[in-house]
Amino acid sequence: MIISASRRTDIPAFYSEWFINRIKEEYLYVRNPMNIHQIGKINLSPSVVDGIVFWTKNPIPMMEKLDKIKKYPYYFQFTLTAYGRDIEIGLPSKNKELIPAFCELSKMIGKERIIWRYDPIFINDTYSVEYHKRYFKTLASKLGAYTEKCTVSFLDMYKNTIRNIQPLGIRIPTREEQIDIMAEFALIANEYGFYIDTCAEEIDLSELGIKHACCIDKERFEKIGKYHLEVKKDVNQRNVCGCVSSIDIGTYNTCKNGCVYCYANYSRKTVNSHTQCHDPYSPLLFGRVGEDDVIKERKMTSLIERQMSLFDFNN
Repeated sequence: MIISASRRTDIPAFYSEWFINRIKEEYLYVRNPMNIHQIGKINLSPSVVDGIVFWTKNPIPMMEKLDKIKKYPYYFQFTLTAYGRDIEIGLPSKNKELIPAFCELSKMIGKERIIWRYDPIFINDTYSVEYHKRYFKTLASKLGAYTEKCTVSFLDMYKNTIRNIQPLGIRIPTREEQIDIMAEFALIANEYGFYIDTCAEEIDLSELGIKHACCIDKERFEKIGKYHLEVKKDVNQRNVCGCVSSIDIGTYNTCKNGCVYCYANYSRKTVNSHTQCHDPYSPLLFGRVGEDDVIKERKMTSLIERQMSLFDFNN
């Protein structure tokens, strides 16, 4: 089984100590987002975890701990955009900290294990089409040698997002603007030696050489882990999502990055309340198991195909 860590929060940035403690114990608890009193026990043994995808805007706290997860195939989805602190409120300096961290992480683990994400893309008076083109090239010039690809997406108007962005005059680019942006991005990517794909977007950009992404990617894991996986598309994601099946171990309302476009946080007050209940030694990301909680062990099996040819990985 593949572990997603996590679409719901930034584990590398804020909960790396907790994660490493859970790796040591080889299990964790995660609450069902639809039924908070239903807790799943997730087996983290290398015998059943085939790989881990880390989603982050700041991997720095995790980078010194990578030797603790060397038994697992893994890679990072690292979101690095051109937005300022009016949008991504809680992030460290991009020029001084995050861009150097991206490059250093790539040197540590290899560029096939660090995916640059430039998303979500939206438009307002500050962040125009031309702004995105200009600063994407600036970032590409610094990151291009340290990754194989950049995954992009356009803003989705979730309920939380709509409420948070209203004062900023933010809108989704029109179809024409999307094609204009992506045509320029494709040229820039080619110039700096990487390729682009789109995350959960219906728009067809194949004429620009841009394909649809698989962010939790069977082929990438097979390349990294040197195995074959028998894994299917994740039926819990949108139809246009190319990800394969995984188990997400994060919890909503626990990310402290404070991005205004975030779909995973309902309110800062709730985030503050939850993060104050975080214990790095607890099986839960925050809080404790209560009397009304029911713990059920999730059935976990490895999806690695054991019968393989000796010549499967010669190339």
